[in-house]
Amino acid sequence: MCSLEKRGNVFVLTLTGDDEHRFGHDLIASIRSALVRARSESSSSSSSGAGAGGGRGRGAALVTVAEGRFFSNGLDLAWANSAPSPSAARERLGSLVALFRPVVADLLSLPMPTIAAVTGHAAAAGFMLALSHDYVAMRGDRGFLYMSELDIGLPFPPYFLALMRAKIADPRALRDVALRARKIAAAEAREMGIVDRVCAGAAEAVEEAMRIGEELAARNWDGGVYASIRTGMFPEACRAVGIAEESEEEKRVLNAAKL
Repeated sequence: MCSLEKRGNVFVLTLTGDDEHRFGHDLIASIRSALVRARSESSSSSSSGAGAGGGRGRGAALVTVAEGRFFSNGLDLAWANSAPSPSAARERLGSLVALFRPVVADLLSLPMPTIAAVTGHAAAAGFMLALSHDYVAMRGDRGFLYMSELDIGLPFPPYFLALMRAKIADPRALRDVALRARKIAAAEAREMGIVDRVCAGAAEAVEEAMRIGEELAARNWDGGVYASIRTGMFPEACRAVGIAEESEEEKRVLNAAKL
């Protein structure tokens, strides 16, 4: 499943084991539980601080890593396809698509900077997991990013498309990801604006992600403000995963708390 530990001010979420880290019910639930814990512990650690920011979360970051050859190979299609009929298989797949949606929402609304250390292949929902982070560090010696849906004959869930449109700014890069089903190595992904750092190997990718996390956590930003700015940057993606847009009153209260 996954584990969560805190190294200094950085939460490290690790997809454990040497399998493909396919998103089934148990792994999705484990990731969501870890993110709830990170959110809660971040808020608790600042609640005793003086000033308006108490309880809102300050001075933290999240790094997501994976053990083994895969960052994640996507949804658990083997479980879906093991259903007794094609209609039941479609229902199973639909349930996984629906269950994964809140994982993206949790990351887009998390009150701290987030960094994905892509230490292996990231395909389909695994690619979406990486894109749900603010920064991506990827190993350059092996592994690729790949949206496999076109090759296997599946349409994209609407929130996948919304997230890709939000995070892949170059329309030619988006075309190649979505309409060519290209397998993209780290160096090319950086040129396309998808990856921020290319690292020699898996260990170096984790080290770089940790360095970014520590640097950002040291800025001691207000987590609520950080999350508000992030969700405001990507309104379409946030609506697609069910994050409600802040009302004018909520914005006013948030601004007033800073005075």
